[in-house]
Amino acid sequence: MKDESYAKIKQAQTCLSILGEIRSRALFGGYSLSIDDTIFAMVAEGEMYLRACEQSAEYYQLAKLPMLSYTKRGRTVQLNYYRVDDSLWQDPPQLMRLSAQALEGARREKAQRASARRLKDLPNINSGIENMLLLAGIRNVDALYRIGAKRVWIRVRKVNRRAGAKLLFALVGAITGQHEAVLPMQTRRELQAWVKEQIALEKARSGN
Repeated sequence: MKDESYAKIKQAQTCLSILGEIRSRALFGGYSLSIDDTIFAMVAEGEMYLRACEQSAEYYQLAKLPMLSYTKRGRTVQLNYYRVDDSLWQDPPQLMRLSAQALEGARREKAQRASARRLKDLPNINSGIENMLLLAGIRNVDALYRIGAKRVWIRVRKVNRRAGAKLLFALVGAITGQHEAVLPMQTRRELQAWVKEQIALEKARSGN
């Protein structure tokens, strides 16, 4: 099934190249498709799903297209993405129009999240983490998005040496709009390995 998903990613990158450079990364057991760090589609089990938005609602509801879902702790969780079926793949202008709508809708939602009054409004960010971020010079949501989870984590480590992998999980989840507990296991392993490397570098620099 991985090969089918990779093939679908390549197909999307070819068919939708006019929208911009499409990048993929592992997410929710599948793969996210993004342009300029804005996720507008997902690929799972060899199928592509577009992010639903107000403009596309009439289309996917009339076509009765299934929504993307995954299982979390024995419970089915439905995501706001609808499947691109064969008829839509065979209609490039329509696919391009709906993909552009999905991207624009995702950008609007991202901008709305960035304008949130407090960092604490984001997933995983409680008052304690918000205070750490403020001490590290991260004053608002836009700064968190712009600087990125890893660089923000490094800044926090300078003011709080107790910051570890769990904080990085929280920051990545906050930026991607999800609870840190649902980050893919592979992503968690990669982030944890990165944290260990950074701490080892800190010890080497300090001579400890």
